[in-house]
Amino acid sequence: MLSRAVLPLTRSNALASTVRLSALPVTHSRWYAKNNKPKASYKLPEELKSSNANQSTKPSQPEYSSAQAEFETSADPQSNTANRTSEPAESDQAAASQKPLPDLTQGIPSTLAAELEARAKGRGPTALNLTEDPSRSEEYTDDGHGGDIPKDGYVSSLDRRRARMANLMYALFLLAGAGGVAYLGRNWETAEEERIHADVPSGWGLGLWYNRVKARFTDITSYYKDPAFPKLLPDEDPNMRPPYTLVLSLEDLLVHSEWSREHGWRVAKRPGVDYFLRYLNQYYELVLFTSVPSMMADQVLRKLDPFRIIRWPLFREATRYKDGEYIKDLSYLNRDLSKVILLDTKEEHARLQPENAIILDKWHGDSKDKTLVALIPLLEYMAGMGVDDVRPVLKSFEGSNIPVEFAKREKAMRERFQKELGEEQKKKPKVSMGSLASAFGLKSSRTLDGEQTPSEGLAQGKMLWDQIRDRGQKNYEMIEKEIRENGEKWLAEMAAEEEKARQEQMDQMKGSFTSMFGAGKKE
Repeated sequence: MLSRAVLPLTRSNALASTVRLSALPVTHSRWYAKNNKPKASYKLPEELKSSNANQSTKPSQPEYSSAQAEFETSADPQSNTANRTSEPAESDQAAASQKPLPDLTQGIPSTLAAELEARAKGRGPTALNLTEDPSRSEEYTDDGHGGDIPKDGYVSSLDRRRARMANLMYALFLLAGAGGVAYLGRNWETAEEERIHADVPSGWGLGLWYNRVKARFTDITSYYKDPAFPKLLPDEDPNMRPPYTLVLSLEDLLVHSEWSREHGWRVAKRPGVDYFLRYLNQYYELVLFTSVPSMMADQVLRKLDPFRIIRWPLFREATRYKDGEYIKDLSYLNRDLSKVILLDTKEEHARLQPENAIILDKWHGDSKDKTLVALIPLLEYMAGMGVDDVRPVLKSFEGSNIPVEFAKREKAMRERFQKELGEEQKKKPKVSMGSLASAFGLKSSRTLDGEQTPSEGLAQGKMLWDQIRDRGQKNYEMIEKEIRENGEKWLAEMAAEEEKARQEQMDQMKGSFTSMFGAGKKE
């Protein structure tokens, strides 16, 4: 401090001042340190004045005020004069121990190395301390909380109250669920329930209670898995409809749909569909049964069959959902299964009645396909000859190409017929139709009326099967003629009926809406 006080007085000769100041006694420096706030103006000691007497006269120096910063200290004089040679070494050691801060001018540095090092030492990723003192010893857990404070200490009273309310609600829901399950196991309340669940009687017992719970759960889920109605087709007089029912699939059997970015959705009709439907309509009650939803399939059906040759359309709502598949359960059709045939392209659809199904390969849009037309002879034979049960006939064609196999059998049957017909003609010049038909085991289910009687046809060498086919072809030609002549008229009438029904429905909706507010018509 003494050197700083004397420095302005000796500014002209720095070297001489330094020599003279070094010769000052230690007592004078301590005296200045004790008087840290002098009231009078600053004066040099006598020894300093005598030493400066021999020097040349210096310009007058301004007196220093007692409010200088260097006099505002209360430090001990010993501390001011203590040896400070060790301070630079200690500061250098502290600077060496402190790591440099990351350079953020080139972007945020990666912390991957520090995270891997922390994980290797058994610390969580939140224990990284990149910018603070590395000597910090706090331990952090994986959730960011200090080790000294428990985790519950960070939960507020509001969160605790919410947790208690949540636990209470869980307990109430659990009790309500247990009570509902217990209530489902009660005894049957009506005679109708007892009749439906005859194998699960009423009574007390854990086994009976469990069976009733299971039965009621099955009834609840069956609403979503079983068909919409127990009878998908209405009751009709067998004399007013064909005795056989042909169930047809839609997707990849009658039509094929595909999507592309250029054209979007496109639907193609299979070759021979019109002939197939209109020809077999005289032998079968045609039913469309598809797993496609009604809102999508109905629009396709209107284009595919505008004249309503297919009598009954059934959509996904009529299928049965089981094991992730939509199954076509024929037992819901309300028809005799011995006279029901299903044409489909997926075996899963006919899982419950495989003996009634003919599974065909999927059609992918080939314009030269003739599969449907090739199936007509077999289907016409079973219906025209009045087969009592179609299932054994279909079983005999299992694993073979049905059109090819049927053509072979028909050829063998025709050769046998010609051989026996020749033998009968040699014995008797005239052969009755009944004796010849009984000889072949053939029995027609329909009375054939036309220009030629069955006996005349047999006399000409025509099998009864050939006569049925000729008659079927004539009926098809009549249907085609009617469609050509009156098809447009039929379409206009159907459109008018639909518009009338739509208008009546709108009127009923308006009437019900206005009646709610008392604005209906008063009579």
